[in-house]
Amino acid sequence: MSAAQVIVATGVRADHDLLATVARGELDRLGVTGTVTIVDGAAAVRERLAAGTPTVVVPGRDPDTRALMALDGPHAAATVWYDIEVTGPAPVAPGAAHLYGRGVWGLVWAIRHAVLRLRHPATRIGYGPGPEQYGELRLPPAADQPVPVAVLLHGGFWRSVWAADLMDALAVDLAARGFAAWNLEYRRPDRSGWAATVSDVAAGLSALSDVDAPVDLDRVAVLGHSAGGQLALRVAADHGRVALAVPLAGVLDLAGGDGRGIGTGAVTAALGGPRYEVPEVYAASDPMARVPIGVPQLVVQGADDDLDLIDFNRRYVAAARAAGDDVRYVEEPGDHFSVIDPAAPLWHTTADALATALKIT
Repeated sequence: MSAAQVIVATGVRADHDLLATVARGELDRLGVTGTVTIVDGAAAVRERLAAGTPTVVVPGRDPDTRALMALDGPHAAATVWYDIEVTGPAPVAPGAAHLYGRGVWGLVWAIRHAVLRLRHPATRIGYGPGPEQYGELRLPPAADQPVPVAVLLHGGFWRSVWAADLMDALAVDLAARGFAAWNLEYRRPDRSGWAATVSDVAAGLSALSDVDAPVDLDRVAVLGHSAGGQLALRVAADHGRVALAVPLAGVLDLAGGDGRGIGTGAVTAALGGPRYEVPEVYAASDPMARVPIGVPQLVVQGADDDLDLIDFNRRYVAAARAAGDDVRYVEEPGDHFSVIDPAAPLWHTTADALATALKIT
């Protein structure tokens, strides 16, 4: 894929020059020749969609423009709709995607998602009846024998504005390295409750047994970024059939996160209350409370990340080792997103360790 377009409706409440600058920067970074166009009205958006070029649309609030989101046609599979405001999920045509609520910076992720899902298509497989209960499978080229699996759990402080697209680039990179990448979406607690999140992650992992693909279920690693790091350790502790748990800049001390109010109260909101009101939920979910989890671990943390996360990770590793867990700790230069950036040296260190642990030569 060498060309794409970004369409911004005039009614979008943001500086259009800034949006265009952000969009052009990401297109250039991805090596894509693209156009960024500010258009007025639904008819102009529809005309642009008809061109058939892979597209990201920032539709704004105009009802006629938003009605195009559900419009079926050849363009749909190549279109990502992005709302910079927190709109909640919106219906889109089959094959299209909708992201929302990440502000101006979220346009970067929308463009990345549009490009990567067309450059490196995934097979979407449901593991439950809901629209958020699915995994996206990417296999290595010419996978003719069972390959190890990297299960990916996105972060975002367990909030619905962040979704599985955060792990697209890692999934593509892991497939190229010889892994089957199983990128899980799951219901988030802000819309569905904590129990739904926990059960979805477990169900998504178990669904690997029914996947019609050459996967080696004795070599499964669960990688979780940020809040997903906590989910990775929880499912590894609960499931028992995980060869390696890999929290990447994980939120590994939920009681500490509740007490410090990290992520503007993200832990408290996700788990349904502070630790002293729902202690049983924290006891089951907090990595600090679950050690030893009995599964080998590779704990990865960027040295330039939030200081509380660095503190949580260092103290978790000490507690897990003291409890008898087999834990390797990697802390190298990098910010919160370096751990999921295939171009970052920190990810290269992680991927090499992962390949060694799961015996990829």
